[in-house]
Amino acid sequence: MRVYFDTAVLVAASVAGHPHHSQSAMALESAMKKRFAGHVSGHGLSEVYAVLTRTPFSPAIYPAEAWKLVQAKILPYFEIVTITPQMYRETIRKCAENGWGDGYTMLSICGVPGNQIANAFLPSTSVTSNS
Repeated sequence: MRVYFDTAVLVAASVAGHPHHSQSAMALESAMKKRFAGHVSGHGLSEVYAVLTRTPFSPAIYPAEAWKLVQAKILPYFEIVTITPQMYRETIRKCAENGWGDGYTMLSICGVPGNQIANAFLPSTSVTSNS
């Protein structure tokens, strides 16, 4: 099974005080234990770093710490999905035609068909699976 993680889940898993930390950390741990193939977009990965370093968490997460988190908890366990400009255009068109909004757009770009989106860990479409 392939599972796509977006920024919200990876940030929550990395910050102990985050309201969704325990759920997200369980999802991340499952990816780290290879219970499924974890996927993240390149944009999502850079967004994780940006959010970790700019959000006023207490204690603050500095750039070197954010890099260590990405390097230790994401890079070894996730395939980075490359998204081309054509994929963005085609997917947004397809989402509009099907009436899909919100998280469906990014999930579709990353190859998760709308009819196979499942809320695996959080009450949003942030973590979804596709066999």
